[in-house]
Amino acid sequence: MQKTILTYGLLAGITIAVSMTLGGLAASGDGFMVPEWVGYLLMLVAMSFIFIGVKRYRDGELGGAIGFAPAFKLGLGIALVASLIYVASWELYLAQTDYSFAQDYIDGAIASLEASGASAADVAAKRAEMEGAMANYGNPLYRLPITFLEIFPVGLVVSLVTALILRNARAVPAHTE
Repeated sequence: MQKTILTYGLLAGITIAVSMTLGGLAASGDGFMVPEWVGYLLMLVAMSFIFIGVKRYRDGELGGAIGFAPAFKLGLGIALVASLIYVASWELYLAQTDYSFAQDYIDGAIASLEASGASAADVAAKRAEMEGAMANYGNPLYRLPITFLEIFPVGLVVSLVTALILRNARAVPAHTE
């Protein structure tokens, strides 16, 4: 089970790290214009390795049958490894960009707010609010759990759905060659 967790957790983590890097490169010219839903869609795609890993483990190691609890546990393990890789990748990205994310994010959000025609008072209030939040973000004891909580709930949901589906061997039968 540990080999499956590490293998598919690494695959999911590397997938999200690469897509995060490519997404950051694509957005770097326009600030942060990549919609948030695109990021979560990429996380969902990466977390599909949970389903693949649990199914392969069920079919290869368990003869095509797995209970809900073992499937869920396996899925959570994969999600944990992938989430830790995501956090490490984000920290590496921040270090590589000299931690400019906070100011770039604020500048992009303020530019969007100004472009929408917001009043100067609303813009100033939003800037002050965001600068306060980003001051907290500079603390790794705050940032690391926040970053982890961006992705782990996606893995939690995928693990739950995977366990519900794969506990029934007839729902997705084992592949026979």
